Amino acid sequence: MSGEEAPTQQQEPEQEKQPEEPPPPPAAAAAAAADPAAAPAAAAAPQESAGSKPAAEEKRLSFRALVLTGHGGYDKVKLQVKTQAEPQLKAGEVLVRVKACGLNFAELLGRQGLYELLPAPPVVMGMEGSGVIEAVGEDVKDRKVGDRVIVMSRNGMWQEVVVAPANHTFPMPEQMSFEEGAAIPVNYMTAYMMLFEMANLRPGKSVLVHMAAGGVGVAATQLCKTVPDVTVFGTASASKHETIAEGGVTHPIDYRTKDYVEEIRKISPKGVDIVLDPLGGLDTQKGFSLLKPLGMLIVFGAANCVTGQKKNLLAMAKTWYNQLSLNTLKLMQANKAVCGFHLGYITDEQLLSSNMSKLLELYGQGQIKPRIDSCYHFEEVTDAMRRMHERQNIGKVILLPEPKKVEEEKPKSDPEPVENVEKSEAAVSEKKEEATEEVKAEKD
Repeated sequence: MSGEEAPTQQQEPEQEKQPEEPPPPPAAAAAAAADPAAAPAAAAAPQESAGSKPAAEEKRLSFRALVLTGHGGYDKVKLQVKTQAEPQLKAGEVLVRVKACGLNFAELLGRQGLYELLPAPPVVMGMEGSGVIEAVGEDVKDRKVGDRVIVMSRNGMWQEVVVAPANHTFPMPEQMSFEEGAAIPVNYMTAYMMLFEMANLRPGKSVLVHMAAGGVGVAATQLCKTVPDVTVFGTASASKHETIAEGGVTHPIDYRTKDYVEEIRKISPKGVDIVLDPLGGLDTQKGFSLLKPLGMLIVFGAANCVTGQKKNLLAMAKTWYNQLSLNTLKLMQANKAVCGFHLGYITDEQLLSSNMSKLLELYGQGQIKPRIDSCYHFEEVTDAMRRMHERQNIGKVILLPEPKKVEEEKPKSDPEPVENVEKSEAAVSEKKEEATEEVKAEKD
């Protein structure tokens, strides 16, 4: 956001009347699917009680929420104020006042209608957050009012208060900030499970991390450095090389000006042991070619499909056309492995809880620490999404439910400013070709 231009366009909260059909309870949301936030059940908006109290006596609860109203551009995510009866917690549930939420690439896909685990609009997005427990239901023994917790969910975290199963919350270390707590679940769980549950990362191995300056990229780099003598190749634009090198990337590569396959071959002629691929398409083919014998390629995204605000059918078709095609004979002859990873489809709660505990232990030991790129209030969600979409972030982008104070000037930690949202359609059209090329290249 340029300092010369007007303040970021803010979305005026829409006062929403009592919905005719209240949101589904957490149990129903759980049936939908687990999410990349690592929890098999969705956090829910506080539910209205069907009790017998007269309406006049009912205590009402108002809270702000970011609602995806339809599929399309940034304008489809609306800031609304919901008012309903105070929730009646079921056994095993807690009510959490959310202090910070994480923004993930999955939400950009969800806005475009490309994320299969997100329910149809209108829906509150958000798969991870942190906050303070304000109430507990029956049978909740290990959580209490006032506890600072991390919350994982399928969706529904982008609101000021959520109801969630207590076993989908995790006590935060005392020294952890709410922003850090919201940055842990999706990115670090994804990176941890790929590297250690699937690839069995060991000392002396080499890893290619694409989008090394993004949330998963930073997490993967930090986790690689917890194992002795691991070499990390990281792709990122040149302006981010110094930062990712400080974070643990052994060999930063600017794929915008160089062929990363050739650059890696110069340093390691035999290739690498592990490739983490969030890109898809032609890059998956390149990743497979870079593998050493007994190496493993893990595909966990298709970022090449996203080239603009809205769904781009041409980019999707190109990505799928260039997908890696293999048969078992070729795999056997190559002595290579190809895996797929999607946190949202993992429903083993014990596995998820165990891995989260390991991550919190590593945090406590100082071996990992989320890098917070920037924080945006709910009013500024368009700026937040644009920052991630245009690959300007280094680390995690955080959303803050608390209303932005008029006099507050939001700090930016990255020198690359986010463009002002008040762009005319004409200006967008003029830069469409340039932006498309940059987004295709900026896979970090």
